[in-house]
Amino acid sequence: MTASPHALELLQLAAAAADSKGGEDLVGLDVSGPLPLTDAFLLVTGRVERNVVAIASEVEDRLNEAGVRTLRREGKAEGRWVLLDFGDLVVHVFHEEDRMYYSLERLWKDCPVIPIQLPVPERAE
Repeated sequence: MTASPHALELLQLAAAAADSKGGEDLVGLDVSGPLPLTDAFLLVTGRVERNVVAIASEVEDRLNEAGVRTLRREGKAEGRWVLLDFGDLVVHVFHEEDRMYYSLERLWKDCPVIPIQLPVPERAE
């Protein structure tokens, strides 16, 4: 089984939102095989707690504006690991230390990586 086109679209939208707030090391994973409840994960790193919260807020705002409801949100108050569940997509925004510690990429290493295509920034002339 592979991630649905809708999940892939949400992942790209969430990745662009995360990137716009300085999110780093963006990784998309197709978890549709082992997880029946979601299709894709987006893993993002923020440098400090405020950055983690800003990234998570921007992702949530952009997806909500696109008509996607947030089903569950956890960890936003602490700013270390924010989980946003949008159904087909689950976004994990980590503080860099927590990302290294939990190492979800290693845990889900058998899942295919989904290429992320970020918008090209406009050049000031």
